[in-house]
Amino acid sequence: MKTSNRWVIAIAGVFLQIVLGAVYAWSVFRIPLHNQFGWTISQITLTFTISIFMLGFAAFVGGLWMNRVGPRTVALTAAIFYGVGVFLASFSAHKLWWLYLSYGFIGGIGLGLGYIVPVATLVKWFPDRRGLITGIAVAGFGAGALITAPVAARLIQVVGVLPTFAYLGIAYLIIATIASLFMRNPPEGWQLEGWSPSQKQTAQRATHDYGLAEALKSWQWWVLWLILFLNVSAGIAVISQEGPIFQELTGVSAVVAGGMVGIASLGNGVGRIFWAWVSDLTTRRVAFALIFIVQVLLFWLYPRISVPTAMTTVTFVVLMCYGGGFGTMPAFTADYFGPKNVGPIYGLMLTAWSFASVFGPLYTARAREVTGNYAGALHVLAVVMAVSIVLPIIVRPPRAAAKATS
Repeated sequence: MKTSNRWVIAIAGVFLQIVLGAVYAWSVFRIPLHNQFGWTISQITLTFTISIFMLGFAAFVGGLWMNRVGPRTVALTAAIFYGVGVFLASFSAHKLWWLYLSYGFIGGIGLGLGYIVPVATLVKWFPDRRGLITGIAVAGFGAGALITAPVAARLIQVVGVLPTFAYLGIAYLIIATIASLFMRNPPEGWQLEGWSPSQKQTAQRATHDYGLAEALKSWQWWVLWLILFLNVSAGIAVISQEGPIFQELTGVSAVVAGGMVGIASLGNGVGRIFWAWVSDLTTRRVAFALIFIVQVLLFWLYPRISVPTAMTTVTFVVLMCYGGGFGTMPAFTADYFGPKNVGPIYGLMLTAWSFASVFGPLYTARAREVTGNYAGALHVLAVVMAVSIVLPIIVRPPRAAAKATS
């Protein structure tokens, strides 16, 4: 395959991630489902939680499976699970358990299987731009809701909420299947012509490709898992309560708060590319240290902000940091453990996302119930981010640790 054709694979990977990222548009369905079937917001939101929880574990399975059958088979399977899962949700009338099974469980499996494919594939094709290319790919996931939300909202108005699941499921299946056909690994022994890693890149990369078991024996893998968990917990704690936080701290109406949420959510996608680019210019360690430092300042200032424009701007940057973790960590993992087995190694690391998606929102909601405001929870998040700065500072490539002890 010609070097230029790797960009075709990258574009297909972005489209696959856009389809999967449509899951972030779940809030569009909450009110229609509540109005039609009387389910509570918490019951409906649990569907989204199940999807994201399944994503982390399915990504691990998908990463292992990729090493045996290649990315195309895994991506095609993901397209079937995700498309069919969403389609089957159209039969959820008065059956909440079916919504959990179809959209949550089956669709969540498709999410995880599909999410890991472009990430693990593109780091192999782009050794020269590992951070940027994975940032671009997962930015598609962050941008999925921007495309799907208005389409889904319009479909709900025209055909109803359950038929909308059917239409979207079919569309997801078709688009994801087409994108999956382009997924392939580089040929054995392939190297990018005319490129070699710089001295700085070499110093931050593993000397050989680690297997999953070998990676899990290193303390570095667990530190990277914790970095991802802490960053996602902070960001998703805000995402889960954005509207209420805006209304409480700035006094705006629910409609205005909704508009603020829409603008701030753009930061999720922008941050995935921006921080990945920063990590290529500096190092992954420096990028994550900066991500945590920025959040310390912003979370501490949050409760004092009362101007809507300032609140929207601050939240935009917080979500840039949230998305930046997803844009940077795949390259971080490939640097430390090699690109060959990044599928299962990073796939298992995504369980941090699963646990954070439960912990972050539950913590924020509980803190609000106990204290009567969000100030305490936001200040605690600032402290957590301050402590987290230590992690990217102390972590080093596994081979560096081996040398230090020899």
